[in-house]
Amino acid sequence: MSVTQERKSALIKDNARGKSDTGSPEVQVAILSERIANLTEHFKTHKKDNHSRRGLLKMVSQRRRLLDYLKKKDESRYQALIEKLGLRR
Repeated sequence: MSVTQERKSALIKDNARGKSDTGSPEVQVAILSERIANLTEHFKTHKKDNHSRRGLLKMVSQRRRLLDYLKKKDESRYQALIEKLGLRR
């Protein structure tokens, strides 16, 4: 269910704004999106895992807050990120 270290490094490299960037909203949203996708796959086989479902809802709301912040801060970065990650909104 968790993101492997190699995958996380690749996500950071793809979405970083600079050489040593690991905490920008773009990187955080990319990592959260990967974790959300993994948990969504988990729920296809484990329908009654309500404890993990609560964590999923928490991650979705955290991603939403980060996206709202990015939209308020810089609309063009927001648009580029949602197109790159394939998010609906």
